[in-house]
Amino acid sequence: MIEIGLSLALKKQFRENRSRLHRLALSWCGDRMLADDLVQECMTRAWEKRQQLKERDKLNAWMFRILHNCWMEYLRRARSTTDLDEVPVELDGGPDQLLEQHQLAARVRLAVSRLPIGQREVVTLVDLEGFRYAEVAEILEIPIGTVMSRLNRARTSLRKELLHLQAPPEARQPLLRRVK
Repeated sequence: MIEIGLSLALKKQFRENRSRLHRLALSWCGDRMLADDLVQECMTRAWEKRQQLKERDKLNAWMFRILHNCWMEYLRRARSTTDLDEVPVELDGGPDQLLEQHQLAARVRLAVSRLPIGQREVVTLVDLEGFRYAEVAEILEIPIGTVMSRLNRARTSLRKELLHLQAPPEARQPLLRRVK
């Protein structure tokens, strides 16, 4: 009877984590269908290996670690190159304020998609999902110092990229020209 209660509680926690896992997977891969597949694979693996979870209070980090493993396996299998500049950015029409919000969100998504994968993973786990540095280090299996340096580099790159994207087109031209 206790086992049934634990399974029901675990199922509930799994369902609650699904949208966070999907949001993170989508920020990593930029493709809704692939994000769905990654989350489904993650949930399946987590459920099959639920007996390995020793501390239930670490369920979130454990599931995000599984998602990261699924993502890394996908990248190894795919080995195809995707130009991150060609990832589609969706904009919805509507009132001015809504349009502005969508344009800002699109600029942020574009800027995040241009980050190297390691920086993208760290910035989404810390800034989007609210994980502590130590949890991110555990999820990605990297030293905490690496988490901090990747996060710093990612935030610096995002700041520069977003300022560049906000500038009018004529101001985006490089200051130096090549003269023949």
